[in-house]
Amino acid sequence: MKNDGPLAPALDAAAASENLLSVRVNQVRFEARAIQSYELVDPDGGQLPPFEAGAHIDVHLPNGLVRQYSICSDPAHRHHYVIGVLREESGRGGSRMLHERLHVQDSVRISAPRNNFRLRGGARKVLLLAGGIGVTPLKSMAHELERAGVDFELHYCAKDAACTAFRDEFANMAARGRVRYHFDAGVPGQGLDIGALLGTPLPDTHVYYCGPPGFMKACAASTLVWPAGAVHCEHFKAPVDSDPSREGATSQPSAGTFAIRLHSTGALVEVRPEQSMVDALQGAGVHVATSCSSGLCGTCKVRYRSGTIDHRDFILREDEQAEFLTACVSRATSAVVELDL
Repeated sequence: MKNDGPLAPALDAAAASENLLSVRVNQVRFEARAIQSYELVDPDGGQLPPFEAGAHIDVHLPNGLVRQYSICSDPAHRHHYVIGVLREESGRGGSRMLHERLHVQDSVRISAPRNNFRLRGGARKVLLLAGGIGVTPLKSMAHELERAGVDFELHYCAKDAACTAFRDEFANMAARGRVRYHFDAGVPGQGLDIGALLGTPLPDTHVYYCGPPGFMKACAASTLVWPAGAVHCEHFKAPVDSDPSREGATSQPSAGTFAIRLHSTGALVEVRPEQSMVDALQGAGVHVATSCSSGLCGTCKVRYRSGTIDHRDFILREDEQAEFLTACVSRATSAVVELDL
């Protein structure tokens, strides 16, 4: 693939090892207040790697930032990926850079799609709840469910109509009651009554939700009575840990030193209290790809062979935690953890 756009930095050795794709920006659209969508295509006109509804990609920006964005387009369409980006003035700078510097015909490097938020089979009905820009992974799910003939409702919560993206694409679904808008004018509690919608479990129904922290907290509280395996969510930001014994668990290492044993060589790498596993490994010359540093994206998922792990991520299922950890936030409660590195 060609890499001739102004936003294409030189690949370093670490990036090359991640098998990044070079794509071209084919279209940039204003979708809603502070939201733009970016249509990414193969510069040679070919198909892009397949993805499932709920998947995301890492976008590698020229200043070294890496940000994750859900693919919101229909998984059946392989000739492009579409991402929706909310410009966050108080964020870490990634969304501002995209809004200001990513233009039509620019080249940009992305990862292959990864999915920690898959649609699960067996549901007779599906409830999708979106808070603001959290609509992006749910939009791809709506396309998939529509095509599969599964009964679903997408409840899209926003401040007002001007803040809702993809209204043209949702128009047909909205006309048939598949997409329902809920506006709160910026006052929490004045929009969708999440407790009323989710307070009683429905048979053969699955719930998927994504949005800002307050929205996520309300959805989580309302689905406590639902059966295990029927509720699924994806966080855009790591929630604040309310357990004082785990203060800072979402972003900072906890007290306690332990060691990593590298399975390939038997070498030991000390992890100090102020370090993450990623930091300690990189300090020892062992590269581990990472991106969000919050246990949200799965870039740094590593298999471990022994040790007791305090899992602090928001993506691994219980069965996966028996085999994998996320090196950016996980801690070992045993003296040594052996990683498959």
